[in-house]
Amino acid sequence: MKELTKKQIVTIKDAAKKLTGAKRRAFQAQVTIDYFADNARKAERAFGWSRKTIELGLNELRTGIICVGNFSSRGNNNSEEKLPQLEQDIRYLAELESQVDPKFQSHFKYSRITAKAMRQALIETKGWLDEELPCENTVGNIMNRLGYRLRRVQKVKPIKKVRKTDAIFENVKKENQASDEREDSLRISIDSKAKVDIGNFSRGGQSRGQKAVKADDHDMHGKEKLVPFGISVVLKNFQKNNIPIQKKQFLDEPNRMI
Repeated sequence: MKELTKKQIVTIKDAAKKLTGAKRRAFQAQVTIDYFADNARKAERAFGWSRKTIELGLNELRTGIICVGNFSSRGNNNSEEKLPQLEQDIRYLAELESQVDPKFQSHFKYSRITAKAMRQALIETKGWLDEELPCENTVGNIMNRLGYRLRRVQKVKPIKKVRKTDAIFENVKKENQASDEREDSLRISIDSKAKVDIGNFSRGGQSRGQKAVKADDHDMHGKEKLVPFGISVVLKNFQKNNIPIQKKQFLDEPNRMI
């Protein structure tokens, strides 16, 4: 065995700290071979290294087989592994508020219940104590790992055409013709537009003039709303009180809603 000075020991220990995994074990084993005649115990006493790690490094150098570390399994276990009943309760509550992907493109089930609501439901419904449960973020992670993911609610796309569409329009055309042939029939069409808040609002509009039109500094929600609509008289030969009403005559009247 070669004698090492304190300075050399500090240098070797610092070099070993800068390596990881199989490279560190190979370095420690080679130092043991060079200075301690393959004696792992002496290297352990000199450098403070783990004797089992040194022996593993010696075996790797002798056989040429490198051991792969299972780093992913290290650390703390998941909450649902430590509390199996918690997983069962979350599954029970989430199934009541979830649905599968309508296109079956993912194995996730889209849950409508949030992590905060789930944690509160575990306390109120399943009898868990607040100090027994993990935090809200952890509950959300558990739901994701179990396959329940929070997704934005999407509107269902309207059906453009059904099998009875042609029959419906054919019937509407038939009824319109029958109404046109009657002298005492009046058909009108009413079309309304989007509601508009009444107030001194800018609404992002523009006005041509020498001076800009002044508006309120904030467009707050108005208490009154205006619903513009137009009335179109479809029938052209109808008369009321001997006054003919022409076809496509518009009677634009605003309807104010409070």
